[in-house]
Amino acid sequence: MIEIIDAESRDHAQVAETLTQAFHTDPALSYILQDELSRPRRLNRLFDLIIEDDATVGRVVRSSGNEAAALWRAPGKADSDDEPLIAQLLPMLRIFGFALPRAMRVVEGIDKNRPKGDFWYLHFVGVRPGHQGKGWGGRIIREGLARADAGGLPSWLETATPENVPLYQRLGFVIQCEWDVPKGGPHFWGMMRPPA
Repeated sequence: MIEIIDAESRDHAQVAETLTQAFHTDPALSYILQDELSRPRRLNRLFDLIIEDDATVGRVVRSSGNEAAALWRAPGKADSDDEPLIAQLLPMLRIFGFALPRAMRVVEGIDKNRPKGDFWYLHFVGVRPGHQGKGWGGRIIREGLARADAGGLPSWLETATPENVPLYQRLGFVIQCEWDVPKGGPHFWGMMRPPA
């Protein structure tokens, strides 16, 4: 039986690979990392960093066969602390190089439009391409939503993928805001789901 389980540190490389494959054509990350050939390597390094950070302040979950993965940041932890950001500055420069200004524009838009307060933040969720369209995304998101509901808390996410908006709406998310990243960046939707 395939399950949704908490990823342990030994699973993080597989989670990074799942998210790397899932986000290869993501509008925001494609805008930032425009060289398609180097994008998988750079995405994998990026997700290695993000997973370690999110694991300390939330949850990293995966399907038992690594078809899907999700990164959740706990209530009050949606923003990264300054200290980890400073520690990640050199690795971020190595990952993004000359693309760092584009990355900063995306991050600034996300930070500016994310609400304050207590909610579970669905930071990233992805399904490997060979498993997309088979219910894996909904399954792994619902597992996190059930935990948020048990605590009586809402959940927040943002997406730059128009095709994902109806999926999130079916899961109970409601569009709260929309914005465009300056200088030709992607369009984003910010969505909140109240506790059931």
